[in-house]
Amino acid sequence: MNLEDWVALSLTGFSPGKLRQLLDRLGSPERIFSASPGELQSLALSPEAIDRLQHPERLPLKETIEKCHQHNLRLIPLIDSEYPAYLRQIADPPALLYLKGRFSPRDNLALAIVGTRHPSFYGLKMAEKFACQLAELGVTIVSGLARGIDTQAHLGALKVHGRTIAVLGSGHSHLYPPENAKLAEEITQNGAVISEFPPETLPLRENFPRRNRIISGLTRGVLVVEAGQRSGALITAGLAAEQNREVFALPGQVGSPTSTGTHCLLKEGAKLVETVQDILEELNLEIKPGGEPTENKGTRESAERCILSLLQEPCSIEELAANTGQGIPELSALLVQLELKGLVKSLPGKRYCLIERSGKKNKL
Repeated sequence: MNLEDWVALSLTGFSPGKLRQLLDRLGSPERIFSASPGELQSLALSPEAIDRLQHPERLPLKETIEKCHQHNLRLIPLIDSEYPAYLRQIADPPALLYLKGRFSPRDNLALAIVGTRHPSFYGLKMAEKFACQLAELGVTIVSGLARGIDTQAHLGALKVHGRTIAVLGSGHSHLYPPENAKLAEEITQNGAVISEFPPETLPLRENFPRRNRIISGLTRGVLVVEAGQRSGALITAGLAAEQNREVFALPGQVGSPTSTGTHCLLKEGAKLVETVQDILEELNLEIKPGGEPTENKGTRESAERCILSLLQEPCSIEELAANTGQGIPELSALLVQLELKGLVKSLPGKRYCLIERSGKKNKL
């Protein structure tokens, strides 16, 4: 695996969805850059896009690699074993993650906490409270490092020495907001600060809605603490629903402008949250005395066996839902665990199949 080819691919300016399509069809960055004009035309690429792929030497590869060294960034491509399994499942995962800090196997149990940049005292208090309690239980807290609720969520996790992941809407050379530079550094000591953007990418307005799919994609669900009607947190909640993640919302004061968005989510079917237990129950997690949250083992193993029996032929998650009676969020979590065990793999078109080894299909 040549990491420089992955960096070059991230510099081409293609959307994440188009990069996923290119990788699905051609297999690797090296193969993409060596494809013939005819092959690239068959993928519905414009002449300008084809020209970019035919001349990778024009890309600022050397400068980008130097910036990665300056910031002590690690490069995690889509095919790397360290790439988060939940994020790999979404329709348009980043082809490459620029990471400062470390991922951990514990991050497979993560929840996003997001909300307005202009919270009330109540919102700040609740964001810290839920982040503290969840992080103490071993749940990784994911957010966007923005002012307000995001900042408080990261601080809450750090307060109890828990893990937290910050997702940037810019490159690492232009961390935003700048006053959170110290917080970002603290996060890297027990978590990670990540971006899909090359280091020199500016914090442009259009980058933040795009990064929200990563916030939700890393997690089992999203908790919206406070949000107005036009809050970016609602974008994250919408993306979470599209990705078959759970959406949780905290009720606020009637008539408060920072509660209109969360109340709208509740009317649309988001899970109303009053305590951490509400979240744990919805995610089918239980707490053992003195321990971290764990999935109900007997129920989980039974569900996993059922899924494996149905995957004798490739199936979509919708087909699995119809045949098992399980909800799609629960199935998504189970499929990730089966992928981590090396029993199942995902296919293009959000389909799944068993992994075969030595001529035999794996079983639990």
